[in-house]
Formats: sequence, C-alpha cells, structure tokens
Amino acid sequence: GTAALELVEETGELDALIAPVGGGGLIAGSATAVKALHPGTRVIGVEPEAGDDTRRSLEAGRRVTVPVPRTIADGQALPTPGELTFSLNRRLLDAVVLVSDDEIRHAMRFAFERLKTVLEPSGATPLAALLGGRIDALPRRVGVILSGGNVDAARFAELCGGPR
Repeated sequence: GTAALELVEETGELDALIAPVGGGGLIAGSATAVKALHPGTRVIGVEPEAGDDTRRSLEAGRRVTVPVPRTIADGQALPTPGELTFSLNRRLLDAVVLVSDDEIRHAMRFAFERLKTVLEPSGATPLAALLGGRIDALPRRVGVILSGGNVDAARFAELCGGPR
C-alpha cells in the first residue's frame, strides 16, 4: 500500500490507479490505501491474458484456479489468487484488464527508451494496458504503479531486442 500512498501524497487525488495483479498483495494494499483517502478513485488491476485468475475469480465471486499460465510475466504466472488478498480485491477493485505478451514487450521497450527505466515483464503490465488502449473511458488523472526491475540484461535483451 505504500506505493499508492506515496503516489497520492506526491500527486494528490487520482481518478484512477492502475497496478499489476499477481497474487494480489500489491494491488490489495494499493487499493486499501488509495480508497481510504479517496473512495471515488477507480482501481484497475492488470493481468497477462494467459493468466487471468483474478479476473475470472472476480467474475465468479470466488477464487478459481486456472492452469499455470505460460507468459513472459512470470511474477503473475499464478494459478489462483491469494486467499487473504482476494477478499480485499473483491471489495476494492473496480476492474481487471488483460494484456498480451507482445503488449508487455512493447511497454518494457517504451519504458526503457522513453523513461530510462528497466521494468520486469510483470511490472510493465499497467503501462502495457495504457499503451494498448485496454482501459475504457480513461479518466483525466491516472496513477500507474510500475513495479519491479527483476530482469537481468540477457533476458531483457531477449524480450525487447527483437523487431519492432
């Protein structure tokens, strides 16, 4: 939650907050913090298309298990949302959107070239959602949590070094 808290303290109230969803801890903490301060802020999670366990679970109203996904976003390659975090996310998330591995690669490359920031695939999913137009009715003030640089140079080059 401190990531969202610091963001809101630095920028002020947001219309929306976008964050990656893996086991659910980062977005649950972020949603708890931002909604406590600004209940009207939309909180949008992002998962890889191949591993949409949280989106499916929210639609079902209960935790569901999907096959362990094959995705470059290995930090989000989980079959089931976390038990404790799912109960929070069920109450606090406004939406979960999905991104492809190609969109994640593009976001990683964009962050490196334009922001001079190295992002691991899972941490790049919120930027991938923005760049890919995956969020409908994008509001005016949007905060984006870009988390994790846990990717070594060889893997980063492998993922981002291909044709554009």
